[in-house]
Amino acid sequence: METQNALANRHHDIEPGPGQESVWDYPRPPRVEPTAKRLRVIFNGQVIADTTHAYRVLETSHPPTYYFPPEDVRTEYLERTARRTVCEYKGGASYWTVRVGDRAAENAVWAYLNPTAAFQAIAGYFAFYPHPMDACYVDDEQVVAQRGDFYGGWITSDVVGPFKGAPGSRGW
Repeated sequence: METQNALANRHHDIEPGPGQESVWDYPRPPRVEPTAKRLRVIFNGQVIADTTHAYRVLETSHPPTYYFPPEDVRTEYLERTARRTVCEYKGGASYWTVRVGDRAAENAVWAYLNPTAAFQAIAGYFAFYPHPMDACYVDDEQVVAQRGDFYGGWITSDVVGPFKGAPGSRGW
């Protein structure tokens, strides 16, 4: 059986070009860092979130996950649900459904209300799964959703993989 390092070396076969990052250079445990890029989320024709004051979480083999400050999210479109999950690094996550008009995206938003000490910067910040949204943008680039129903990474042209979530990547 291959070790984590062997898997990383085997799958680190996409060389980043100028201005690109490889997700295989991201750390484990993950790192949180601020970003001034403009991030937007659109659902059922409505801008749900728009910010230039977000954080991104970077973890080995995953495209960045972006966390929006609550003041830049239209929380009137969010309904808290009973869903809860636990991340070994960030702690317990709470979930929300996005509802605009006659459309809803169940458990499409999450936040760490009381994260671990290393992730206090994102306490109460909202993250969005891009796949159920109409569109998510980093600056003016529409993102591609990380594959797999568990992952919330946002793929843009400045990030290269391969990315966890694709078939055969479960053990990465």
